[in-house]
Amino acid sequence: MDDEEARTRLLDTAEELFYAEGVQAVGMDRIRTGSGVPLKRLYRVFPAKEALVEAYLDRRDQRWMTSLRTAVVAAGPERAAAVTAVFDWLAEWFAEPGFRGCAFLNAHGELGAGPAGVREVVQRHKAQLRELLGEVAGPGAAELADRLMILVEGATAVASLDPGPAAALRARDMAELLLARSGSR
Repeated sequence: MDDEEARTRLLDTAEELFYAEGVQAVGMDRIRTGSGVPLKRLYRVFPAKEALVEAYLDRRDQRWMTSLRTAVVAAGPERAAAVTAVFDWLAEWFAEPGFRGCAFLNAHGELGAGPAGVREVVQRHKAQLRELLGEVAGPGAAELADRLMILVEGATAVASLDPGPAAALRARDMAELLLARSGSR
């Protein structure tokens, strides 16, 4: 096993365990055991747990944002369709087996002001999400983008306690009201 295979196996295991159980609850020994990566190689690839948490969140961010952006682009250029696509995508995500809310806010909630690198990944993810919502809202609609961000985050928090598409669908209804109110439908 080379370092790249070890990295992939470690990240796959970390993502499964960190997302399901939390960062603090999962020790490096469980990551090692679950991945089958020898301890010496684990620490060569990720010298500290913080580095593994950062890499896990970074990889999740790339996959999550790419998937959401693909859904928005597929909806077409019309603002209402793009906004609807965001919440339809969320509804599908919230209904996935094992959904536990936002991995980024979960990690931040657990670690607080802890590791600066983890906090930076979380902040970067939220900034990218806000940027995408700004694109969806369109030029000159920063206030709408901010409101969409609150709807996305709120729906995600609600769904983390009651998984399933309902929170996303209610948030989509509210987003449609915002669009109608702004004359953007």
